[in-house]
Amino acid sequence: MRFFRIIRQALLSDNKIKKYVTYAFGEIILVVIGILIALAINNINQEHNIRKKEKVYLEGLQKELETSKNKLQELIKINHANYEGAKRIVYFIENPDSLISEEQFSELIFNSLAFDIAFNPNNSLLNEMINSGSLKDISNNQLRVYLTNWISTLDDVAKQEVDLEKQREKVINILSGEEYSIKTIFDFNQGIKSQIDLPTSKITRSNLKILASPEFENNLIMFILSAFATEQNHYIPLQDELDRMIELITVELSK
Repeated sequence: MRFFRIIRQALLSDNKIKKYVTYAFGEIILVVIGILIALAINNINQEHNIRKKEKVYLEGLQKELETSKNKLQELIKINHANYEGAKRIVYFIENPDSLISEEQFSELIFNSLAFDIAFNPNNSLLNEMINSGSLKDISNNQLRVYLTNWISTLDDVAKQEVDLEKQREKVINILSGEEYSIKTIFDFNQGIKSQIDLPTSKITRSNLKILASPEFENNLIMFILSAFATEQNHYIPLQDELDRMIELITVELSK
């Protein structure tokens, strides 16, 4: 700067105004160029930091989504087994001449109704990104849209699961009536019975007469329909969404 100041003073002292203006203009251009270069370097550094942070996020999201996918696949199996077991019960309702033992019926009831259905995905990192505004750092627009819509999609799935649980409870409530015996169902399922240490009943009360109940059949069919809708309209599309997000992340990390 001192060098430039000496040149300016020399030009002014010699009354070389035109040369001074030209020099001053050139000096301004140099300063502007210097500022632009500094800004460019700063932008490059910022972009590098953002991409570095994005990679960390993508690696974390990939692990979360893979875990959620495994959970969903297991849940699909359980839900499918639930309504397939319930369909077997409907078969025996519609075919009263088919022989089914108390033990077989108890196993069918237990395997179809004992397990509630609720998808619990791993969303800790995604929630952190949304709350901190870091979702904007995801450069892939399609992936960012998927991640933005993921929470609302899960809310829709949760509503369907609530409906499924209500249908399940209606069937269980009929079995809980005084005409039937939940205890009999447990007596024929030694695994769960031994876990909670229930004594075996001295007299077995049969639940087979429930197969003649229209109320039981109606509610069981509603349960089957709700479970089937949960699988086809929610879980399978959700699994496709997970696959697509994982695929997009894999592509981004390979760049």
